[in-house]
Amino acid sequence: MLREDLVFVGTCDIAGLVRGKGFPSAELPARRKAGIGWTHSNLMQTCFGPILDTPFGTSGDLMIVPDPSSEVHVDFRDGSAPEHFFLGDIRNTDGTPWDCCVRAFLRRAIGALKNVSGLELLAAFEQEFVYTGVDDVPGHAYSLSAFRRQGLFGEMLMAAIRAASVRPDSFLAEYGPRQYEMTVAPDAAMAAADAGVIAREMARAVAFRLENRAIFSPMPVADGAGNGVHIHFSLHEASGKPVTGAPDGVMGLSPVAARFAAGVLHHLPVICAVTAPSPVSYLRLTPNRWAPTVADLKPQDRGAALRICPVFAAKGESEREAQFNLEFRVCDAAASPYMALGALIFAGADGIARDLALPKGPAPLPKSLPAALDLMEASDTVKSWFGPVFFEAYLRHKRSEASYVADLPEEDLCARYAEVY
Repeated sequence: MLREDLVFVGTCDIAGLVRGKGFPSAELPARRKAGIGWTHSNLMQTCFGPILDTPFGTSGDLMIVPDPSSEVHVDFRDGSAPEHFFLGDIRNTDGTPWDCCVRAFLRRAIGALKNVSGLELLAAFEQEFVYTGVDDVPGHAYSLSAFRRQGLFGEMLMAAIRAASVRPDSFLAEYGPRQYEMTVAPDAAMAAADAGVIAREMARAVAFRLENRAIFSPMPVADGAGNGVHIHFSLHEASGKPVTGAPDGVMGLSPVAARFAAGVLHHLPVICAVTAPSPVSYLRLTPNRWAPTVADLKPQDRGAALRICPVFAAKGESEREAQFNLEFRVCDAAASPYMALGALIFAGADGIARDLALPKGPAPLPKSLPAALDLMEASDTVKSWFGPVFFEAYLRHKRSEASYVADLPEEDLCARYAEVY
């Protein structure tokens, strides 16, 4: 049968799903400049599909323009179509960035950090998921047995990530039933967010070809383990010099890193609406799940919202400085990596700009998505990060999603989200 190569261009939207359109690869030279058509209300598609509420109606035209640096072309050599896609920016028809483009949101955050400090942020996404291609064997968390039983999945996943021009770091059997974790190497903020999206899609692509699924839902089952997305980050001068750690600083943090962390903690109850943006996110953020419940900073504590990661003595002094990083743990795969990382950077930049001090005690995190959205709506600072159009659209999108599933029992709620993510 005749086949024509197709290319997909899309964006990881505010539902945390990659949506866009495909076209014949012969058109790629033209599409690199002009992109492919999109509409305003496509932003308002919930993770379940329906547009439940929209400020845009049926009017308006946009373009998704591929970013050449984000191209993925992975041929699995199994007779199936290769994974060939671009991540792109949503632009107005005159070429300017659209107010509600998630990559533009992150780009503005990167600019805000640069403006207030002259610094850049490196980040890496550590992502947990359930792989359906193995049976649950109790008592085998982190075990060689669980690592062995996933078969070729891990090797195929690491190879696919590398073939997609992302540097794989680790793959392991995690704590929960059939749960695994993958990490990639750190990169500059935009490239790191791209890598977070690409790694997630490679896991799905490999599982699909093995006739299984990689489930990234924050809570696949109500009484089980949650899937988190942990964002490791560090601050650097434009020259590349790391400036996150200082041996004589509070908890080993440099003064600028302490102010950045203070900003994150200050805004964390609000930005939960962005980093933990689904109703099931808040089933994970509960006691005894190795997940945060308050906005706190602790060294080497995996229950903290912000964890100061260890530095290994075996490394040389320069490597130890580069190794020093913090881990943001109030995030999951219902969030677009661009939105989550953007909110984190905006919050930290505000901490630097206002010279915020680390808080004396931790503030509680919201216990539900509606509560987080109410806090977000009351924050003029967060509204300024979004701009009025995006701010309204985001709140309406997430509130419509929360209302859509408000009456579901926890077991059914988790099942619905496991179908989607």
